[in-house]
Amino acid sequence: MKMKHRWNWLFATLACTCLAGIGCNDSKPSGGASAGGASGGGAATTRTVAGGTSSAPVGKPQQFTLAWSEYPSWSIFGVADEVGMINGKAGEMGKIEKKHNVDIVLQLAGYDACITLYGNSKADAVCITNIDILGASGSRNSVAILPTSTSAGADACIAAGIGSVDELAGKPTRGLEKSVSQYAFDRCLEKLGKNPADYPFANMDPEQAAQAFQGKDANVTSIMVWNPFVMQSIRGRSDAKVLFSSDAISEEIIDMVVVGKDALDRPGGKAFANAVLETFYMMNQRMNAPQTSDETLIGIGARFAKLELEDMKTIVQQTKFYADPAEAKRLFTSEKFQKETMPTVSKFCVKYGLTPTPVEISYGDAKGVMEFDTRYLDAYIESQVTK
Repeated sequence: MKMKHRWNWLFATLACTCLAGIGCNDSKPSGGASAGGASGGGAATTRTVAGGTSSAPVGKPQQFTLAWSEYPSWSIFGVADEVGMINGKAGEMGKIEKKHNVDIVLQLAGYDACITLYGNSKADAVCITNIDILGASGSRNSVAILPTSTSAGADACIAAGIGSVDELAGKPTRGLEKSVSQYAFDRCLEKLGKNPADYPFANMDPEQAAQAFQGKDANVTSIMVWNPFVMQSIRGRSDAKVLFSSDAISEEIIDMVVVGKDALDRPGGKAFANAVLETFYMMNQRMNAPQTSDETLIGIGARFAKLELEDMKTIVQQTKFYADPAEAKRLFTSEKFQKETMPTVSKFCVKYGLTPTPVEISYGDAKGVMEFDTRYLDAYIESQVTK
């Protein structure tokens, strides 16, 4: 897609951010395996794994790649690598990979680059939002297997010298157009009974917009940005005021893991999906356990904009993780998500030219080019009950 995305700024500054004692990410392969380049062979057989019963190869592990960029519920995979749950290097395996007999290669890149890798079948799976995946699925049938988090205040319109939403009308708000920011801007205004056409949205790199706002640039009096820029901008100006935030559009902006249908259909594909889910939920357990919570949050914060512990405690309130698989399943199967949220997202994508026509979306029946599938969540939930 020929557009900027939500987190492309992070890669340039964070690609080598590491925890103490851990090597920088430049030791990891820059490309990884392509969707068609899994190593190993062997006949597939049915075996029981932590995510339930799945088709996993016996013998040499199959290799799958996960493209991810730095954001709280995605940085969790980088920390999982650092603590040994998985090993993101090709040919090396952590505990969960050995359990599922798959070799997961982590491909850390900027958000735009991740989407390109996935769209060109150079990555088997990608960390992406429910908004941006609609464009990417135009070139590759895709399956969302896991919602990782939702924006609940992490995207906000901040102003200075503008006392109300009514006063904002006619004044340009700076932010990244054709992105999650513009989606949140339009949708929050609609929730407030306003017409987005009356509120100009002016394209500007979010980091530059936040810096200009904090520097009291007279031409930048309102911005629509995401964390950490929200947090920084409020702290940077005593007269800054949040006019509205994504908290008003509950569970509309969803961060996810999406896998190519072609990858899922390969030997070991289902085991790969199960391993990704187990990694995510084990890391959430680690994050929520009193004895490891702070350490895990510090690890995520070290990757995500170098934030300290107290800031991360705020960040994860505004970027709510789907730490409970039952909650994740509830989201994907809810009438609101299927009949309101995703049709609204689809209309936004068509309106701003992110997709030429509405994308065919399905929910567990494999009929759409973009499918939301809970079978892997079901398997994980069942495995926890039968432990």
